[in-house]
Amino acid sequence: MPNLILASSSPRRKELLENLQLKFRIHSSDVDESFEPGTSPKDIVMGLAERKAKAVFAEYPDAFVIGSDTIVVCDGAILGKPSGRREAIVMLKQLSGRTHQVFTGVAIASPGGITRFYEKTEVQFWELSDREIEFYADSGEPFDKAGAYGIQGLGSMLVKRIDGDYFAVMGLPVSRTVRELKHAGYPLPF
Repeated sequence: MPNLILASSSPRRKELLENLQLKFRIHSSDVDESFEPGTSPKDIVMGLAERKAKAVFAEYPDAFVIGSDTIVVCDGAILGKPSGRREAIVMLKQLSGRTHQVFTGVAIASPGGITRFYEKTEVQFWELSDREIEFYADSGEPFDKAGAYGIQGLGSMLVKRIDGDYFAVMGLPVSRTVRELKHAGYPLPF
């Protein structure tokens, strides 16, 4: 069976692949994550996912390598990972009571070529009090997550509703990834 490699050190992506009972290893890539101003969110996440997958595939040309990237967009502004507590609070206030979009791009590099796709999920937050925002910021959870929240953890208390793929908000659209792996020729056990 060919190697399956996740080109990410994200514990959430690792957990999602483990839930599928697939054997894989992690080899994170250290690529330039900059992008040209004016690039569409879908092209940003697919482009970054492809860079990550290709960087690892260059070292393992017989493997199937999954790269992924997630961004949060609110009113056309891209919200990345906050640099600290203050920036996390600003982002959470911006998201409070509003609907934003989460874009997750995936690229699968394999001997057969590159497959790229993305998912867009609409996420609506409750109207948050300053106390709720500060409590969440003080938890430490926002600091390694785009948009300063994680839907699967304590941040679940912020989310009123979603329209789209829950797992894409976590960082990897699982069901679509499985189907694209199969289409790319990876021998899945199911």
